[in-house]
Amino acid sequence: MTTSRTTSVTAAGSADGSADAAGRALLLAHGSGGGIESNYGPIREALAAGGRRVVGFDLPGTGAAPRATAPLELDALADGLVAAADAAGVERFAVCGYSLGTTIAIRAAARHPERVTALVLTAPFAYADHALRQASLLWRDLADSGRHELVARLLVPIVFSPAMLDPMTPEVVEGVVRLTGESIPAGTPEHADLVARADVRDDLARVTVPTLVVSTTEDRLVAPTLHRTVADGIPGARLTELATGHAPFAENPAVWGKLIGEFLSEVEAR
Repeated sequence: MTTSRTTSVTAAGSADGSADAAGRALLLAHGSGGGIESNYGPIREALAAGGRRVVGFDLPGTGAAPRATAPLELDALADGLVAAADAAGVERFAVCGYSLGTTIAIRAAARHPERVTALVLTAPFAYADHALRQASLLWRDLADSGRHELVARLLVPIVFSPAMLDPMTPEVVEGVVRLTGESIPAGTPEHADLVARADVRDDLARVTVPTLVVSTTEDRLVAPTLHRTVADGIPGARLTELATGHAPFAENPAVWGKLIGEFLSEVEAR
């Protein structure tokens, strides 16, 4: 059984969802082994600018959502994202996906085109190439065995860019590894397993809403070639580059939030 949960990040407007009447509602889908607060907390204010209603979608085993008892499936997660909007009283909404959350966002736009108004996809992939798949399978198995420190030692060098890591002392890097290991949510094995299996290549051409692809150009986990594949496959998608590793929320949240906020404001003004 797959169970996800809505996290109210910020709710501007009335409880009946009237804040989304002019297309000013946004649902957030986070990445594998992450969470709404860790992935989007640093850009909370930018996302909620102008009274935009923002709702977070917790993957199973993250936040208040219980861990899944079976492998995760994209269709169920995409439908769960829409159910989160229903629970928040939101009829139509943009979706901001990060990493694994981009596959959920793409599948939701393909399955529920009448509900989704726009997509923002950061560090996206339509499928896992060999490097991403192998890293994800190791990530899955280490997390499932409870070896969280080893998960962190795997991820820290490939999630953060050299520009962020190289100036750090060895002691500081060890601190980052320790904090990363301590923050790994229970559902990480299922998340990483889905990263290795997810494939939304057939969905890309079915996305008809305005789409912004944010390519994290120093990304060593999800290669920029995978970002470009998503941008090339979605009709009319806009590609913009951000010079960070796979964690823009840690390396340059101000610019990341500005890119997302400006695009959403442009779409909402149409």
